[in-house]
Amino acid sequence: MSAKGVTTKALAKKLSEKSRVVQAVKVQDIEDAVKSPYFSPVQTRQQRKNTKSQPKRSEALVKSEKSTSTSANSKPIKVNALTNNNELQSVNIKEDVNERKDIHLDSNEANTKTESQDKWEPQNWRLILENIRAMRADAAAPVDTMGCHKCSDNEADEKTQRFQKLVALMLSSQTKDEITYEAMQRLKSSGLTPQAIIEIETGKLEELLKPVSFYKNKAKYLQLASRMLVEKYDSDIPGTSKELQTLPGVGPKMAHICMATAWNQVTGIGVDVHVHRIVNRLRWLPKPTKEPEQTRVELESWLPRDMWQDVNHLLVGFGQTVCKAVRPHCSECLNREICPASTYKSTTKTKIKSESANIAAKISKLENP
Repeated sequence: MSAKGVTTKALAKKLSEKSRVVQAVKVQDIEDAVKSPYFSPVQTRQQRKNTKSQPKRSEALVKSEKSTSTSANSKPIKVNALTNNNELQSVNIKEDVNERKDIHLDSNEANTKTESQDKWEPQNWRLILENIRAMRADAAAPVDTMGCHKCSDNEADEKTQRFQKLVALMLSSQTKDEITYEAMQRLKSSGLTPQAIIEIETGKLEELLKPVSFYKNKAKYLQLASRMLVEKYDSDIPGTSKELQTLPGVGPKMAHICMATAWNQVTGIGVDVHVHRIVNRLRWLPKPTKEPEQTRVELESWLPRDMWQDVNHLLVGFGQTVCKAVRPHCSECLNREICPASTYKSTTKTKIKSESANIAAKISKLENP
């Protein structure tokens, strides 16, 4: 047999073997034989047919599958190859909503912090208050020795002492401490209890109060309030600021000071004419106020609560000695350089201008005789 015949026979044998493999798997197209030796990396006809009936997957989903499969810190998640764009969009919307919620919460926290940081406070108020404290320590004021807290009888029982402190506060309205103190001494000598005030004749009570401001009205209020205390509070005074203000002639200022002096409880700042005047002069309020009660509300909005009890006593004495209503002693005040209402700076500037003008006039005369 020739070499050509051998070669042809060997080639026919190989083709026969390959034909048997294809017939065994019973495929109609070589691209469908995934396991055949002739498998092509290109999509098979059947895969292309199935793909046409399904929407094309987005690039975002492909990236999501890759990141899910390669994540080392999370459990692998099986993603259906047929997931469509609507499902992916739904997932993205949920994630976006959660992110917006987090951002909203963070912004709320930031706003809360900003509000607390932006709380209004007057400039240099701590320095000013310390200077007032220093001035009050150097010079005694009438409130220190004759204030309402000094008018009660230390030998009396606690219930009577509380009542006497309330009476002193009721008399002190628009009245100097010296006059209030003297009237209290006269009342105590006649017996100063709720029952004694009820039993005394109104005319005689008026004589004891005179020359206290509005002494006739105050005599009437004292007797009405004393009846309420006997009937409702067993001759004691109420233990809350709100109840104290139900008594005739008792306002917010008296109630808060009474709670501090009689019950040793801080319920608010007592704002009288001195506190009202000084706080407005120092511009310790966001805007000027016309009434003491307005001043109290604004002052309490920023002044630390641990200073509420002392600020009344400090400012009242300061107003009696230095920051007076008429002709305040600005030149003696430690705050004269930083107080917005100080007349010290303007007076100094006027004096300098006047001296400069005099010197200029003298020079002019010398140059032009």
